[in-house]
Amino acid sequence: MNNLFPVFLKLEELHTLVVGGGIIGMEKLSAILTNSPKATVTLVAPEIRNEIRELAAEHANLHLMDKFFDESDLNGMDLVVAATSIKEVNAHVKECAKKRKVLANIADTPHLCDFYLGSIVQKGDLKIAISTNGKSPTLAKRLREMFAEIIPEGTQKLLENLKEVRDALKGDFEYKVKRLNEITTVVKQNKEVD
Repeated sequence: MNNLFPVFLKLEELHTLVVGGGIIGMEKLSAILTNSPKATVTLVAPEIRNEIRELAAEHANLHLMDKFFDESDLNGMDLVVAATSIKEVNAHVKECAKKRKVLANIADTPHLCDFYLGSIVQKGDLKIAISTNGKSPTLAKRLREMFAEIIPEGTQKLLENLKEVRDALKGDFEYKVKRLNEITTVVKQNKEVD
């Protein structure tokens, strides 16, 4: 059973450490910056890919440190992503993070993760995260592709219209929820007609 609690983080208000400057580090860093371009990220690695250096040139809040990971690198961090190809280094990062109560994602080691980086579908302001509880990132990727195809391109306009309606509604919270539920049933009904 998947007991994960889904949450969306405002990474621009947090400080994230990525440990690893290779392909895995690049993959995790790209996911972070694609979803949160203003995130403050520090990446630590003794060797850093050129693609990561290019990202740093484009993102003022991405700081690179050409060095091996040290526990002091966790000072001031809210999250850490261990993304090296060396399991012992990743386990050491997790151990240090746990001591400091910093949430950790350990690449390809679900049992050491405090959180997972899900597959993301985004259409404008609509963002859907998919998790398989660490069991199959490949299935999550395929589901992401499927949802990306079936969610209409006009979703952003729908969201903007619904925000205007919500802002204009008078009444208490319960009334607003009831009215918005009534209004949005048309979305479901239109899908059933198609």
